[in-house]
Amino acid sequence: MSDTVTHPETKLEAGAYEVIRQRLSKHGAELSARMEKLNADRKAIFGGIDLALVSTARLTTENNCVPRDMIAIGPSRFLFGYNVHLGLRSTMRVEDVFAVYDYQPGDHSFHPQRQGGLDDPTFLEDFAHHYKYYKNASFLKFHRTGPHLFMVMQSGRDATEVKTFKWLVQEDHSTLKYLGNRFDHEFVFPPQHEVEWKRARREMYREGLHPHVSIEDRVFVETVNGDLTVKVENNTATGKGIYSDPVENKDQTLDDAEFWYAIAGSLILMKVLPYQEKAYRYLLYNERTQEVHRIDTLGESCLLLPDDHGVLFTDGYALQTGEVKRVATERTGMKFERRISSANGEDTLFVFHETTSGEYLLLHYNLVAQTLSTPMFALGFSLFPDGEMLLSVGDPEPRKHHVVQAWRTPLVTESRANEAHSKSFLAQVGNADIVRALAESRGVITLLNKEDSFSGLYVELSRRCTDIADSYFWV
Repeated sequence: MSDTVTHPETKLEAGAYEVIRQRLSKHGAELSARMEKLNADRKAIFGGIDLALVSTARLTTENNCVPRDMIAIGPSRFLFGYNVHLGLRSTMRVEDVFAVYDYQPGDHSFHPQRQGGLDDPTFLEDFAHHYKYYKNASFLKFHRTGPHLFMVMQSGRDATEVKTFKWLVQEDHSTLKYLGNRFDHEFVFPPQHEVEWKRARREMYREGLHPHVSIEDRVFVETVNGDLTVKVENNTATGKGIYSDPVENKDQTLDDAEFWYAIAGSLILMKVLPYQEKAYRYLLYNERTQEVHRIDTLGESCLLLPDDHGVLFTDGYALQTGEVKRVATERTGMKFERRISSANGEDTLFVFHETTSGEYLLLHYNLVAQTLSTPMFALGFSLFPDGEMLLSVGDPEPRKHHVVQAWRTPLVTESRANEAHSKSFLAQVGNADIVRALAESRGVITLLNKEDSFSGLYVELSRRCTDIADSYFWV
């Protein structure tokens, strides 16, 4: 008798769940279609630029040289830096290290210029002094901080011993104004970690048969009983968890290891140094998906993606919604140098640099698609206000003709509406506002494709939909 009562209820519950999922899928498909139409209308009004290679050309220098860096100093002018072998000559000239070129985007050609400010008498004197009195003198890189440009010169045996020449970039005239060589202290890289690392305190330790450290009662970690273990339950009766990795010292106690953590939304980053080991292990835990990834490149840098989408590191990114993507770069020691954002906020270029080799790593993130483009490597790059970008990609061998790629990018510095549509409703709303709404809607679509194992899925869906409706009146 009891079976005849409970069985229909069970069928009803399962049926109601399927109806809800079908409705969500239907609404998700409709939302995707509306997003595509809105994005197409947006591009018709404000213009849409995809990242694409448009040409490969050759830049010619006076002498055989090794390219080292390049940087834009105007709408179509750039500075090219390189190192040459002196040969029989005993003195180094400015033109043996630096040259100014104008770039013609129409035919992708380069034209050397004698102007630009490099003939400043004080600079010529400082330059000659540097090469005369420093045995290991060479050019390392250009470094831009606001309107100021630093020519970073090596003065000692390795790339950490530097001297800088500081300039003011007058972009309206595409020229440089020399400010002096006493500003070495201003040449600094920005913080490599935009999250705040905190060391686990003693009151966060939970004793028991299998003791662990509680990271704000959201995740639990330990290095006892032979492995580094991450658990999602505050249960010291068992040593099992959702992630484990062997440690070198099997007999260590919880007090022997170091535990650090940082929190970025639903992402919890952990930095763990097991007893008698020399290298920290970096773990990323997503509270929503309850998944753990070991990402040791988090030790080099950890940057925040726009609009709290997640975090970025030198070989990939992790989103709040659970996506983790790694790319094969095979490079180490890359330092974060700066981020460059498009006027509408849709695209961001993260710039990394390795000083010894002179190589750049460029990572391009799109806010709407929530994806990272294929990494680009170069021995210098110049990004102009119209979004055109030049990459020096030649071999690091002395030569006169250097391979330079021209790329079309969406990283324009000023967003403008098509005049034919300047009075349209979307033009009045503004490109940046539409981009943010599309990005948040993309997050909703991502959640709709998640399984029920995603913690708090429907609560998060409801919250995000409400936020979109409240934040964008025009929706």
